[in-house]
Amino acid sequence: MSICVNTFSIVASDPQDNSYGVAVASKFLAVGSIVPWAKSEVGAIATQAHAKIGFGPDGLQMLEGGSSAAEVLTALISEDPGADSRQLAIVDAHGSVAAHTGKRCHEWAGHLTEDHFSCQGNILVGPETLEAMETSFVSTKGELSDRLIAALMAGDEAGGDSRGKQSAAILVVKPGGGYGGDTDRYLDLRVDDHQDPVNKLSRLVEMHHLFFGSTVASDLVTIDEQIASELQLMLKGQGYDVGDPVGVWSEASKQAFWAFVGKENLEERWNIEGDTDSIDMVVLEHLRHKFKSDAK
Repeated sequence: MSICVNTFSIVASDPQDNSYGVAVASKFLAVGSIVPWAKSEVGAIATQAHAKIGFGPDGLQMLEGGSSAAEVLTALISEDPGADSRQLAIVDAHGSVAAHTGKRCHEWAGHLTEDHFSCQGNILVGPETLEAMETSFVSTKGELSDRLIAALMAGDEAGGDSRGKQSAAILVVKPGGGYGGDTDRYLDLRVDDHQDPVNKLSRLVEMHHLFFGSTVASDLVTIDEQIASELQLMLKGQGYDVGDPVGVWSEASKQAFWAFVGKENLEERWNIEGDTDSIDMVVLEHLRHKFKSDAK
């Protein structure tokens, strides 16, 4: 099956934490349901232009069987009568990259490959989209998802899809990366229909880090009298009974805050069985922003 998906994307791997991912944007509804494919310890694939969806699962199966990115690309393209209108990029478990832009892909179309990543697109304003993506991906610090979204934003700002904007998506996998640790799906976010999908997607990545990220020890601060008072006022504003004088961070306050944390889906960053006399500044700033009127 093939679908016309004119877009720009980046596939990449990060050997630091053995992660693989794809970020993509397009003037096409729900591009994330078609282009990105990835499997932990195997690789990542982007299939686009007149996208052949089967390239995703078939390519991952070949990679898992031991074929290199170049071998998989050759096999898929050589057996496809529509190869001239396809665009395909692959990164394998060793960080090797292979990409294909068919000669019948709509202008401007092309790809740019380096070790561990490939940028590609069609119906773009020009090659500057891919050049901006490359520069941003290489220069951005942080985990793979942050680098992928930075590259996508740079491509968007450089012109992106010449027809306009509609959807964007990011997929990142790594061993035990899924919620609860029993799958590889670390991050799978999509904006299916929006006037500014890449910026919306960037915000979703930030929210993912907030709700599912791990607390960094340097971000922990002691819940002193001032912070205790602030949190208790928030709790009272939301109808919780702290049961104690304001400013005293006692067991009743902790239990009320734990119930509040569960309601706000922040249990990954504050746990009643952990250090309940400290709080992650990332969480505190989020709560201050969301419940600022209740903390006064």
